[in-house]
Amino acid sequence: MTNTNEFQQKRVLAVHDISCVGKCSLTVALPIISAAGVECSVLPTAVLSTHTGGFRDFTFRDLTEDIRPIIVHWKSLGIHFDAIYTGYLGSFEQIDIVSALFDEFASEDTTIIVDPVMGDNGTLYAAFDDTFPPEMKKLCGKADVILPNLTEATAMLGEKYKDGPYTKNYIEKIFRRLEEATNTKKIVLTGVNLDNEKMGAATYDAETGNIDYILGENIPGRYHGTGDVFGSAVVGALVNGMSLADSVRAAVDFTVESIRWTAKAGTDIRYGVNFEANLAGYIKNVQG
Repeated sequence: MTNTNEFQQKRVLAVHDISCVGKCSLTVALPIISAAGVECSVLPTAVLSTHTGGFRDFTFRDLTEDIRPIIVHWKSLGIHFDAIYTGYLGSFEQIDIVSALFDEFASEDTTIIVDPVMGDNGTLYAAFDDTFPPEMKKLCGKADVILPNLTEATAMLGEKYKDGPYTKNYIEKIFRRLEEATNTKKIVLTGVNLDNEKMGAATYDAETGNIDYILGENIPGRYHGTGDVFGSAVVGALVNGMSLADSVRAAVDFTVESIRWTAKAGTDIRYGVNFEANLAGYIKNVQG
């Protein structure tokens, strides 16, 4: 049932894996979306002892066979989601299941947000080959908002990845090709830098034609889980009614501050960024 009471809390479904140690995926999405004042329901796709970036000998349990029974139970309860937010999907079967999930639960007022997590820095993750991006592109075709980085965008377009800095002309061509390929009307492209000083995202709203570049300080180093921090922050802001550009601004500011805090602490970056220390500023931005 759709929420009509202004005091009734909105509900997001986050479809991600769980890495028990190393802040990413559901252990990031749940606290950040909740901090935005939004209920975050979860659909775990796998459980890992740690995430896979920098750790060895991690355990992995695939939860694919559990997903369909969960969906059937939810359907029997008549549960409504104001948004569905998907991240890493580890197989073609999981893409098919999530596509069916959209069909089952997405009503007219449900926002579907797909982060097509497949790779970074010009390389697909080890679990994927060149047959995977076309299937992810089909899933993006069901989304209202997609959040690819430039590696994922070019993979879905069948183009060769190139390193930045980028020109606005290049970024805008990528936007229009993604719109044509997926028919998605709101696109957030991450990992965008127009020079070596600033890094962030660009947004494209096909309905208005607006393109915005939302950049922050480019802090050297690779910090695990920042894509999930950013994506979850965008989702929390969007569900609170903020515009696409304002949601991305809140997410960029939050992510940069989390990276800066972590860099100053000098902690082991494998364990993710200290987003918790900066939640108060994010809450202020998205809840006023």
